[in-house]
Amino acid sequence: MKEKRFLCLFLMLSLSLSAQLKGVVVDEQNNPIPFVNIWVEGENIGSSTEENGTFILHTNNENSRLLFNALGYEKKTILAKDCKKVVLKESLIELNEVIISKRLETKRNEIGKNDNQIFEAFPNGPKVDCKFFPFLPEYKKTPYIKQVTIQTDSKIEDASIKLYFYSVGADGLPDENLLKKENIVYLKKGVYKHKFDVSDYHLVMPKNGIFVVFEKLMIEKNKLEKTVVDRNSNLEKTERLYFPFVLYDYVARKEKYVFYGGKWNMETHQDKIKLYEPAINLVLTN
Repeated sequence: MKEKRFLCLFLMLSLSLSAQLKGVVVDEQNNPIPFVNIWVEGENIGSSTEENGTFILHTNNENSRLLFNALGYEKKTILAKDCKKVVLKESLIELNEVIISKRLETKRNEIGKNDNQIFEAFPNGPKVDCKFFPFLPEYKKTPYIKQVTIQTDSKIEDASIKLYFYSVGADGLPDENLLKKENIVYLKKGVYKHKFDVSDYHLVMPKNGIFVVFEKLMIEKNKLEKTVVDRNSNLEKTERLYFPFVLYDYVARKEKYVFYGGKWNMETHQDKIKLYEPAINLVLTN
């Protein structure tokens, strides 16, 4: 009887692992669109398109609704059973006028650092997360965003991740992507503090603050699979990990920002609570 229970468990596990939706995302000219953000509406299940536009989504519910989102294209929501070929329409992005002034760069101010950093990595954590940087009066002396740093742990060389800057919406949540373009960065293997110069984007620290958002890419290039033994059943199973792991600080905050099912949400507390936030800093200059 015990062996039959294990056999049933093994079959259920096999069916779960094989429950995949496959498709491709293209534009109106039938060109593949890489690195599209795909989410199951109302669930914490997501994926990304490969460089050739194809994707695999690990879900067995063909009646769920899928959200497709890529910068430069209109968002689209369709049923999972209709996702074999998804066509996204290009959207017109109004570019803000960029005023380029001469920078002195004689002052440097790194913000976002914590006095007592306790780093933690979450292999199965959120695929999209953010860190909020409020505006302080002292930033008037160093208004330009020169550099962003992010600390990661990766067992793969050149793992890729999306990195964005978002304005603050009326609801206090990430609203508009200030870069107006995809920003894919490539990360070194191991535990590393990466520094990316963003001077060319001519970003000025907004008076109501700014969000730095990262998005993990659920693509084959970032995937590492290994065989592990389940402690409960003693059966072997394949563990699927996507790199890099972003490191987190343990900090005290009143607001917690959560990206779930394709939407941002905010939890507000009367008093500060301890929570994890991405180990991301900004370097400001004059």
